[in-house]
Amino acid sequence: MSSSAPERLDPVGPRRGLTGRRPAGRAASGRLPWVLVLPAVLGLVFLVLPLAGLLIRAPWPTLLARLAEPHVLEALRLSLVCATVATAVCLLLGVPLAWLLARVDFPGRRLVRALVTVPLVLPPVVGGVALLLVLGRRGLVGQWLEATFGITLPFTTAGVIIAEAFVAMPFLVISVEGALRGADQRFEEAAATLGASRWTIFRRVTLPLIMPGVVAGAVLCWARALGEFGATITFAGNFPGTTRTMPLAVYLALETEPEAAIVLSLVLLAVSVIVLASLRDRWVSAP
Repeated sequence: MSSSAPERLDPVGPRRGLTGRRPAGRAASGRLPWVLVLPAVLGLVFLVLPLAGLLIRAPWPTLLARLAEPHVLEALRLSLVCATVATAVCLLLGVPLAWLLARVDFPGRRLVRALVTVPLVLPPVVGGVALLLVLGRRGLVGQWLEATFGITLPFTTAGVIIAEAFVAMPFLVISVEGALRGADQRFEEAAATLGASRWTIFRRVTLPLIMPGVVAGAVLCWARALGEFGATITFAGNFPGTTRTMPLAVYLALETEPEAAIVLSLVLLAVSVIVLASLRDRWVSAP
C-alpha cells in the first residue's frame, strides 16, 4: 500500500513564479518612502482643498431657490444647448479628421496632427482673438460671409457654438484617433474582400469598433465646451440670453453676488464629476 509523499514546505515562502519576482501589480513590502508620500499628500490637498472650500461656503439653505432664478436657468439652458450643438459639430467634422490622421498616410500628416492639437495648449483668449480676425465683420472670411449671405457670427449664439467647438474638437479627435489605431483592421479587410465600399465599411464595421472611443471623446468634448470661457467672451461677448453661458455668468456674479457665483460653480463642478465618473472605466483599470 503506497502512501503519498509528505508535502514539502517552501522555505522562502509563497512562490513568486519562475523568475522569483513578485506578481505584477503588487506593491513591495516595507516602509513607505515618506520622501514621496509627503509631496503626494500635499499635491492632493492642493487639488482638493479649493473644491472643499467651494462646498463649505455654498449657500445650501437657499441653493434650490437660487438655481430656480431666471438668469441662472437662462445661462444653464444656453450652456447646455451650445455645448450640445458644438459637440455635434465636432462629431461631424472631428471623426472624419481622426480617421484621416489614423488611416491615411499623406505628406505633412505630422504637421496636420500638430495643428489639430494646437487649441489644447493655446490660451483660449488667443483662440477667441484668432476667430475674431478670421470670422469677424472685417475678418478674412467674416467680411465675405456678411457681404454674400448677410451672416454675422461674432457676438451671437452661433459665435458661442463656434468658439466652443474650436477649443473642444481636439479632445474628440485625439480620442477617436487613438481608438482607430487600436482597432483590429482585419475586420475591415474582410469586409473589403466581400465587396463592401469604403463608406459601408466605415459605417458598418469601423464605427461600431471605435464607438467607445467616440463616446468618450464626445463626452470630453461636451464637458470642455460647457466650461469654455476665454474664447467665448472674446469672440461672442457677454450678452444675457444670447451669449452669456454658465462660465460667463460665474465671472459676472463673482463681482456683484458671490453666493450666486458659488451656486453656478457648483453646477459646473457637478457636471465635471459626472463626466469623470462616466469615463472612469476607460481611464482607470481595476487591480
